[in-house]
Amino acid sequence: MVNSLGASVAGAVEARRGEFGTLADGRKVESAELANAKGMSVRILALGGVIQELKAPDRNGKPADVVLGYATAQQYLDQPQYFGATVGRYANRIAVGKFSLDGKQYQLETNDGPNHLHGGKQGFDKVLWKIESVSAGSPAKAVLTYTSADGEGGYPGRLQVTATYTLNDKNELSIEYRATTDKPTIVNITNHSYFNLAGEATPTDVFGHRLTLFASKYTPVNATLIPTGERRAVARTAFDFTKPHAIGERVRDGRDEQLRIARGYDHNYIVDGEAGQLRPAARVEEPTSGRVLELLQSAPGVQFYSGNFLDATSTGKSKRVYRQGDGFCLEPQVFPDSPNRSDFPSARLNPGQTYVNTMVLRFSAAP
Repeated sequence: MVNSLGASVAGAVEARRGEFGTLADGRKVESAELANAKGMSVRILALGGVIQELKAPDRNGKPADVVLGYATAQQYLDQPQYFGATVGRYANRIAVGKFSLDGKQYQLETNDGPNHLHGGKQGFDKVLWKIESVSAGSPAKAVLTYTSADGEGGYPGRLQVTATYTLNDKNELSIEYRATTDKPTIVNITNHSYFNLAGEATPTDVFGHRLTLFASKYTPVNATLIPTGERRAVARTAFDFTKPHAIGERVRDGRDEQLRIARGYDHNYIVDGEAGQLRPAARVEEPTSGRVLELLQSAPGVQFYSGNFLDATSTGKSKRVYRQGDGFCLEPQVFPDSPNRSDFPSARLNPGQTYVNTMVLRFSAAP
């Protein structure tokens, strides 16, 4: 086994740097690849901190790529869908792009109807991060950094961000986002991978995946997908995944206004347990392959999105046209529009503090 410097590392997870391609403007896009001996591997791009490929074994030990994505770097800019991306400064939506800090109002871009989404038109998903280090070991690690200038995207403060991707020999991929600022600001950074545990190259959607969410409440939304402020119990509704249900079992239940508004699931769930501590948030099983994904997270909420707005305009790396329901997202974060709701978990970050969002993707296979 050889690490990125060419040294032998016995019994460790492999790691190497590479080049994924060149953008239309001539900029080169580096990549980092981590791989263990259990059949799991991940490729991360400097562009957007994107997880471009994530392979996990099925019940027979056969690996398959389980995330949606593009074959070339330029496609991530030409047809942005946030596939595998690091999104920020503020993941999810902020109502009409406005928020106030210490009596001063800030206006952000409105790039999702009347609202601000995922950092705006040039969010973290569209910038070149620096790959600081790639190291083999037990576990292996790739560290990316990005500095967001004061005023970038309309946000106050110079924000220094670190994204650390760690793969161990237990088929666990950990992602940790950290950030510091020189002025009071707001931060909400997450990973936006679209999963299909049957394999990205398969012709099947994700509606047969069986999902469990460790959340007894969620935050309903208005017509523009901004939370109303209510914390609604999931019990006896189409939003109850406290026991396993197929994603597609109730996704088209027209009796539920929330499903009509979002064209399916695109909602923040309030994860049970204490925020700031790693705890179970979700478990997903794909019956045919047996692949299981468990999500542990420190964030207070997780956005469950059933791929409602995939509309056959994107062709993926296996030459598949991505259509509605071809992937699902689980995005650990603070609640949408938190900067405008004092009763929601705070997204504020002050100088001297460190923002931390940690998530663990644990892969296994059911018999």
